[in-house]
Amino acid sequence: MKTSEVFIYDSAKRGSAALEELRGIFQYRDLIFQLVRRDVVTRYKRSVLGIAWTMLQPLGMMVILSLVFSTLFASVRGYPTYILSGLIAWTFFSQTTNAIIVHTVWGGELFRRIYLPRTSFAVSSVGTGLVNLALSIVPLLILMLLTGTPLRWSAFFIALSMLLLAAFTLGMGLIISTLAVFFPDVSEMYQIVLLAWMYLTPIIYPEEIIPQAYRYWLFNLNPMYHLVKIFRMPLYDGLLPDWKTLLAGGIVSLLTLVIGWIVYSKKADEFAYYA
Repeated sequence: MKTSEVFIYDSAKRGSAALEELRGIFQYRDLIFQLVRRDVVTRYKRSVLGIAWTMLQPLGMMVILSLVFSTLFASVRGYPTYILSGLIAWTFFSQTTNAIIVHTVWGGELFRRIYLPRTSFAVSSVGTGLVNLALSIVPLLILMLLTGTPLRWSAFFIALSMLLLAAFTLGMGLIISTLAVFFPDVSEMYQIVLLAWMYLTPIIYPEEIIPQAYRYWLFNLNPMYHLVKIFRMPLYDGLLPDWKTLLAGGIVSLLTLVIGWIVYSKKADEFAYYA
């Protein structure tokens, strides 16, 4: 077989695996719903505070960060609201990608025994994360009312912001979890990367404190900078994201999702041998 024919065959195989996985997710959509329901119920049924914990956790972090940094960033309007609006978006990303890694690494043996779409646990993890994210917005809205931050019609844009954030999170989760299956140290290294990534993203500090000369490398090449900004602007600023930020966030989200889906689908059949 010629080199060009091998390349075409491999490309078709990768494409068919990704499309087959997509069809499987659609056919097993009821299973995805039940997995999300199970995760939500399991998380809260033994908790004294129940669902309230999802709303209190980001509030607690916001209070701590506000006490530590409020003096330093006193010029930031409604600083607690500023922190919380970025923190809940980041928390969704970090917690959900970690959940995808855990389900992928520990689910290999299950995939060997029964047939399931390999991406089912990843998709359900994003679904569970979106439920928690929606609940986390409630204390943010309450904080906005308490601090006098006006709630404008642009808040309805948050649905698209969540969709783009979910797409990027799923794609990153699929990529990192695929690497973690073959290289177990990746999951430990990812925790360090997450911590550094958070501090490189303007969540607890305003982006204006970074010199203009360094903003391109620190922010424009940071996908979470665009997605946090898209999430924050409709609520905190009461404005729709500008077209450059929206375009950058949309492209990076869809591209990451497509790459992650193809890579994961191609390697999924090998996961059981590394469980």
